[in-house]
Amino acid sequence: MAKRQAAKRQAVWMRVKALSAEEKAAVAETCGRFIADTLKPRFLPEIRPTEFNYPVDLFGRRRGNKYSFITRYRSGFPDNAGEEFDAFTRLDHVEECVSETRFDVMYTGQWFLLHRSVPLEEALRLIETEEMLQPCL
Repeated sequence: MAKRQAAKRQAVWMRVKALSAEEKAAVAETCGRFIADTLKPRFLPEIRPTEFNYPVDLFGRRRGNKYSFITRYRSGFPDNAGEEFDAFTRLDHVEECVSETRFDVMYTGQWFLLHRSVPLEEALRLIETEEMLQPCL
């Protein structure tokens, strides 16, 4: 019993790589260009109001080591017409990877992990090509 408790107390040390302020700014700039040059022209060239929920904007937001791709929707339903809400795809920086910058690709709701530890370019390709990650569905 004492041996088992001692094993539980042993610390596990792991080297991690946090993003610098410059790296965070570079990720935000790359993702912002991706939204403006790829996602908006393809998925939201114009706002088309409907009687259901419809997309009105695509934008990004960085918080700490996470970057969110946000689709803002507006309701066209009579009981809540005009109300807006957001849906997300999120990139979470993986600090355990010290050799290069990598991200977990998450999907809104309960934050479902769809892809683990991918480089930024691969994460953007996944957002562009995988239906579940695409905005305005």
